[in-house]
Amino acid sequence: MIALIVDSFAMVNGDGAHGPTEEAESRQDGNSEADGGEDSNEQEVIVIQDTGFTVKIQAPGTEPFDLQVSPQEMVQEIHQVLMDREDTCHRTCFSLQLDGNVLDNFAELKSIEGLQEGSLLKVVEEPYTVREARIHVRHIRDLLKSLDPSDAYNGVDCNSLSFLSIFTDGDLGDSGKRKKKGNELEQIDCTPPEHILPGSKERPLVPLQPQNKDWKPMQCLKVLTMSGWNPPPGNRKMHGDLMYLYIVTVEERHVSLTASTRGFYLNQSTTYTFNPKPANPSFLSHSLVELLSQISPAFKKNFTALQKKRVQRHPFERIATPFQVYSWTAPQVDHAMDCVRAEDAYTSRLGYEEHIPGQTRDWNEELQTTRELPRKNLPERLLRERAIFKVHSDFAAAATRGAMAVIDGNVMAINPGEETRMQMFIWNNIFFSLGFDVRDHYRELGGDAAAHAAPTNDLNGVRAYGAVDVEGLYTLGTVVVDYRGYRVTAQSIIPGILEREQEQSVIYGSIDFGKTVVSHSKYLELLEKTSRPLKVQRHNVLNEKDDKVELCSSVECKGIIGNDGRHYILDLLRTFPPDLNFLPVDGEELPPESQRQGFPRQHRHRLACLRQELIEAFVEHRYLLFMKMAALQLMQQKANKDTKTDTPAITETSDTPSESNNGECKNPLEGKELEESIPGLAQAKELAETLVGEDGSCIDPKSREVVLNACKAVGSISNTSFDIRFNPDIFSPGVRFPDDSADDVQKQKQLLKDAAAFLVSCQVPSLVKDCLDHSALPMDGATLTEALRQRGINIRYLGSVLEFVDKTPAKAQLEHFYVSNRNHHFLNCFLSSFPDAVAHLPPDELVSRRKNRKRRNRVPGGGDNTAWASLTPNELWKNIASEAQSYYHFTIQCADQVVEKYGLQKITLLREISVKTGIQILIKEYNFDSRHKPAFTEEDILNIFPVVKHVNPKASDAFHFFQSGQAKVQQGFLKEGCELINEALNLFNNVYGAMHVEICACLRLLARLNYIMGDHPEALSNQQKAVLMSERVLGIEHPNTIQEYMHLALYCFANGQLSTALKLLYRARYLMLMVTGEDHPEMALLDSNIGLVLHGVMEYDLSLRFLENALTINTKYHGPRSLKVALSHHLVARVYESKAEFRSALQHEKEGYTIYKNQMGEGHEKTKESSEYLKYLTQQAVALQRTMNEIYKNGSNASIMPLKFTAPSMASVLEQLNIINGIIFIPLSQKDLENLKAEVQRRQQLQELGKIEETTEDSRLELEDKIPID
Repeated sequence: MIALIVDSFAMVNGDGAHGPTEEAESRQDGNSEADGGEDSNEQEVIVIQDTGFTVKIQAPGTEPFDLQVSPQEMVQEIHQVLMDREDTCHRTCFSLQLDGNVLDNFAELKSIEGLQEGSLLKVVEEPYTVREARIHVRHIRDLLKSLDPSDAYNGVDCNSLSFLSIFTDGDLGDSGKRKKKGNELEQIDCTPPEHILPGSKERPLVPLQPQNKDWKPMQCLKVLTMSGWNPPPGNRKMHGDLMYLYIVTVEERHVSLTASTRGFYLNQSTTYTFNPKPANPSFLSHSLVELLSQISPAFKKNFTALQKKRVQRHPFERIATPFQVYSWTAPQVDHAMDCVRAEDAYTSRLGYEEHIPGQTRDWNEELQTTRELPRKNLPERLLRERAIFKVHSDFAAAATRGAMAVIDGNVMAINPGEETRMQMFIWNNIFFSLGFDVRDHYRELGGDAAAHAAPTNDLNGVRAYGAVDVEGLYTLGTVVVDYRGYRVTAQSIIPGILEREQEQSVIYGSIDFGKTVVSHSKYLELLEKTSRPLKVQRHNVLNEKDDKVELCSSVECKGIIGNDGRHYILDLLRTFPPDLNFLPVDGEELPPESQRQGFPRQHRHRLACLRQELIEAFVEHRYLLFMKMAALQLMQQKANKDTKTDTPAITETSDTPSESNNGECKNPLEGKELEESIPGLAQAKELAETLVGEDGSCIDPKSREVVLNACKAVGSISNTSFDIRFNPDIFSPGVRFPDDSADDVQKQKQLLKDAAAFLVSCQVPSLVKDCLDHSALPMDGATLTEALRQRGINIRYLGSVLEFVDKTPAKAQLEHFYVSNRNHHFLNCFLSSFPDAVAHLPPDELVSRRKNRKRRNRVPGGGDNTAWASLTPNELWKNIASEAQSYYHFTIQCADQVVEKYGLQKITLLREISVKTGIQILIKEYNFDSRHKPAFTEEDILNIFPVVKHVNPKASDAFHFFQSGQAKVQQGFLKEGCELINEALNLFNNVYGAMHVEICACLRLLARLNYIMGDHPEALSNQQKAVLMSERVLGIEHPNTIQEYMHLALYCFANGQLSTALKLLYRARYLMLMVTGEDHPEMALLDSNIGLVLHGVMEYDLSLRFLENALTINTKYHGPRSLKVALSHHLVARVYESKAEFRSALQHEKEGYTIYKNQMGEGHEKTKESSEYLKYLTQQAVALQRTMNEIYKNGSNASIMPLKFTAPSMASVLEQLNIINGIIFIPLSQKDLENLKAEVQRRQQLQELGKIEETTEDSRLELEDKIPID
């Protein structure tokens, strides 16, 4: 497991420290037993899965029932279960008792004496306190609103939307059993809505959120709110009154209730007279629900029905997500009275509650304490990671709330006398600052533009140091929130920092960008541990007295010891080295690869850094180069030994690469040819590894020289082993280096130039190549950003990427790339760079008409807040074009031309802009092309949400299990892989709770494995969870969700639920049209799926429309000679055969046959299959013709041979579906399996020797899963 990964790394790099291992290393830092082999791990896993047991639970007024529990659970978790169960959900204030002893809520079940299989736990009602009464009212309100989606629309309490159940008519698992499995062809209506058919030009918005009949809420009460008589006067408090409620029932009965220590009862107060005496009868009940059921028959009936519906919903539809997901569209929702929401608005949202001592959470203490938890073995690590994740998600939620309160003007500044843009705030123990250049701090670096970029750079630094996770080194909780055109940074507060001046507290680093610098031995020791994984070089700089000061980070990085004695580092904005392509420096030349593409370019600030992913890719590239060089030299030496002469060739080879291979890989094949052309290079590489292995203690001076030369050539900082690190202070204005390190600085400068060149000459082309061979398929802005970032390309390179696409010969095959990207980024940039971005709502719809948008609220920080109101669409486009030019160096024309030229859809642009800027619009049909009235009125903008960036803590152990599971599956060990992934799923759930993107990936893979191993119902259940989770965590129209819908449709079809499969595929196609439009390579796969299912239900004409569209798209994106196109031809031919149109069928099959013959050769099974099918079609065609002739000749009394028209069998349709979805079943005998395993092991060994650098692609059990798990 973990050991597998570690060992394989150790084999590649002698000492397991260099080259591509950093990631593994940074993970291992804390895993002392990571190398302890598999055994330690398996025992630990067993510890976690302690066997569960069953207890009986007896609640008042219900029959005892059994509950399965696990020893790890806390008593509190049983409370949660009871508050969720249909028959006990109305109880909140109770204790659990075992033999008359009250159980402690926070005790683990295994620590409770006498609790065992079959124990009886009694639910005992406890007296209320004010707090308990509030919790009770809140819980009842939540139950009443449990089917109401308004919280999801408003983006509160981690609710989000999910629509899957509308397309599956409830839960798939059950419906499969309910519907008769027989031939359900007759009763399916297969016609898709018009707008989903291929070639349709309309893109309606309303179907994005189909109407859910469950959401028409059954009214249980008209009003439930706090009474105006609160709080109870002193004498009534003595009587046990806690608070008063006012209720209007559906029958229009107005009543006043008292919540007392004993429960709830009716009192005699009215709206205007206070009479707290109990009414007669008073209906005293411990639960509000019991009381209301007695006084309102409608409440009783509807509440019961509502709870039935609530518990029938899939749990994933109602569990809270770890981070808030916002919806960019919402219907008009009626605003109803809601006491809890009203109370929230008056207390917590304004920060009153946050000022009550004891109520606030000490975020810094929580964040740091969780980091300090022990992590020696798996259970400890799980506990630690779970705590870290929980605190982080709570902190992100609190920080977001605070940032919104700050911008909405609800928080008092700590420096109220200063102008608004300089103000800072503290709320709920979180410090907030705005993204403006305060006190000219960034004047040298680009002013406000730099101040806007710094927080995200800092966040990336926090993320990187957090991932290395060095004991004793602490970072601040950091969240960056963009809201209403402002950037707000939220940070946890170092204890004591507010009482001291900054100059006194900083004991490491510099507060003035390097004019004065201090260092500290403890910090050097801590940062030294991070320097290898983060590739940071230790270096000296000069302070104001010209003394040398040693640092192991950039000068901006400040070290402060808090009052709690912890060592904090902050201002990590230059953790990674500068990006020279966007940082012109006088007197410095960039390598030719960069210059050819017009670099260096002027950027709006000087904080442009390389991404961590780029640094790692660059180092890995250099490592391969290093190995090749050492190997070549060793071979020369071998050759020289025979001739006994020492040649100078070595030194020459060592010099050349630094010029020619300046981080440039001209031709991805060149390396391989080199290897094949030189026999014995593999052995030499092995040799090279043994040399480098012993960390410099080389065997003899000759080989030492080899290593030295190779090290020099690739720019390693050590002469005896491969080790590349960057000095983040190079080219920082204001930083001076001592004279004796001039050589070193020169080397570092060269490294930075090489890295910049590597980005444009290697990473950008590799991205485009991946798009061409479809291993990366960005569909929208988010997935594109992801694809760029994985390869370490910053978004500012978008212009360069697009230029590269323009020059690519196969440009047509990359058209989807434009669609997914071009404009939204410009618009986004444009939107966020205005003083008040809120105002500039979707500019693409402005296209040639004025907007009647008026904002009535003043926002802090802009005196001329009205300039935008008079902006015309033309001026707006001018701004956008100049923005695109200055930031991306890309030229765009006016809106309609852009839309025409790149085939963009305005609806897609609207989605991108809304998502990027946090706007929520009314869901209705917008007319973008009317010349007479604007597309939007101000009533159409419903809300503005924050866009939040934060750290995502990882579940490292679970992730290792997941990766080793994936590896096993790719080697063909499905069962073992399945077990590992199940284990990963358990661990993920343990750390993240039930909802998380990584759990979603895990479920998807599990479902696929279940399906391959023939367990269709299980596949269906796992994939249903994956879809629900993707909808909830990523969004209902996220590209990942679309993929999940497609997988689910396949498994539904395999389970015989044809109509559901079709509904799911139609939904996926609608979403795809919405997100990217029809012109995208993925659309071909989707249309082939739809066409096949329609073929299966004998809707031939419809089927052809989809399959022929798929054929067109495949031909465009894969080229007319591709195997995908051959398959498309074959699918179309089959439908024509079913329609008995043999001529068309033959024509298509011939096309397919030709492709197979040319690509695979005559002897290949595919070619043979195709030729067989051609013969069969020809026979059918001849038979048909003969029959027709017979009829013409003999008129009505002809003797007609019955023709065989076959409806396709479900099995054959399913077989084709599996093929196009990349799922291949191979009927293998035991012997074949053994051979396959042996072959895979052989390949692995070769791979580890670096012989095969690509993954073994032709291992046929490869499961191509396109969505990267980051």
